[in-house]
Amino acid sequence: MPNRSHDADKPTRKTDTPRGLLDKASGSKRFRLTLYHPSKCLAFFVEHYWIVEWKVPDKESYRQESLPHPAVCMVVEKHRGEIFGVVDARFVKVLEGEGRVFGIKFWPGGFFPFLKMPLSTLTNRVIPLSDVFGDDAEEFEEAVSSQADDEKNVAQAETLLTTRQPVQDQNVAAIRQMVEQIASSQDITKVDQLVERIEISKRTLQRLFGRYVGVSPKWVIQRYRLHEAIERIDRGQDVHWARLAVSLGYFDQAHFIKHFRSLVGKSPEEYARSLGKRA
Repeated sequence: MPNRSHDADKPTRKTDTPRGLLDKASGSKRFRLTLYHPSKCLAFFVEHYWIVEWKVPDKESYRQESLPHPAVCMVVEKHRGEIFGVVDARFVKVLEGEGRVFGIKFWPGGFFPFLKMPLSTLTNRVIPLSDVFGDDAEEFEEAVSSQADDEKNVAQAETLLTTRQPVQDQNVAAIRQMVEQIASSQDITKVDQLVERIEISKRTLQRLFGRYVGVSPKWVIQRYRLHEAIERIDRGQDVHWARLAVSLGYFDQAHFIKHFRSLVGKSPEEYARSLGKRA
């Protein structure tokens, strides 16, 4: 894998607080999560690089859960590289002993130009890194796994991606704008509302999301609204469940609780109580 120069000698750390982690406060005591911006030449495709490190006492384990974003991630752990499609259920990682994981999170739609296939073919699937990056994958996996150095790992990822950097697809930019609008606009609770704002047909919207994101726009809206509910609970706010359900676009409180439980594994009240017990 040839060396290439990038826009900056050192990667810039991100200070954003990631959304989607369940029981974020408890997790922050058990592992280190660090995020880095990509170089300018890859920022069209990549949202950030991430590193998770942990050291759990012997004979103990920690179960970290999250509700993933509508994004593809490339992950390297223990000399093995994998590509994770969008996961529509709760993601669980059990931490034991000492460990380190390096990952690349692509923007929604950002991995499509690398895969060159509809992202729906990758939804809820994990494939070897070599399926997309060929012989370069093994060298990258070994380089990242043999050096527990954030800056070197980011540089190695930049090299891998820039050697195979595809042409920018403007549909990727459009998808990103739509997803960012969903994420930042709490009043978008239905697909029809998004259609009205972006002035595109519902059928075209569905087709674009299936091809470039791997899940439907309805799924994306529901996931980000659920992220908001979890953040409100995590902040310890006194939540009125019925009003929250309506504000997030649910028909009533019962539908909200059912959907929350199906993904989080607990009702909103049970989840809130569990935070207090683990504080």
